[in-house]
Amino acid sequence: MSVLVNLITRLRTAARVPPGGTGARAPVRPAPVRPTLTYPEVGATRLGPLPDGYHHLHHTARIGRGREVFEAAGTAVLTWQVHRGSGVRLRTTAPGAAPGARVEVSAGLGPVRIGAPCEVVWTTDESHRAGFAYGTLAGHPERGEESFVVDFRDDGSVWFTVMAFSRPARWYTRLAGPLVPLAQRAYARRLGHTAGRIAGSNTGRDGVVRRR
Repeated sequence: MSVLVNLITRLRTAARVPPGGTGARAPVRPAPVRPTLTYPEVGATRLGPLPDGYHHLHHTARIGRGREVFEAAGTAVLTWQVHRGSGVRLRTTAPGAAPGARVEVSAGLGPVRIGAPCEVVWTTDESHRAGFAYGTLAGHPERGEESFVVDFRDDGSVWFTVMAFSRPARWYTRLAGPLVPLAQRAYARRLGHTAGRIAGSNTGRDGVVRRR
């Protein structure tokens, strides 16, 4: 019987010791949990059409004319200047918009603020188009995606467009009902105004872009 007990003990010890190990069991560390996007239609603001079952927002404003204005506005959008210049607090994990970058936008009065965590899902930086979109993460009061794009059109005009689809994710956004789309549209107009103002201030009369 003692021989059998010794054999079982050795087998158990061998199972606990990795090859070449010392016998000490290494602690198992769980992989960090990465927050996921809270909606399935990722990238719809780029490829279209906007999905059903959401409130849709499409706001476009002309912000100037010429290559210099386009370059200045595109840079301002991709480096968060337009958002920061529109009166919201912005925390990011990257100096500029890039797929996978985390963004938290917060708005409110004094210490009472509502945070909206997002992740950048696509970007574009072309000769005629610049911008990005972010999607909602857990903790955001809405579910959906929003894009911010500057276009340089064939006639030389420069346009800023906000496109979004969203639906409530918290009780207070459901309770607010139609006030939320109104606030979203007002914020889109403010972003457009800010993009035009920054592009104008960054572009001199000599046509040279003043990059900050």
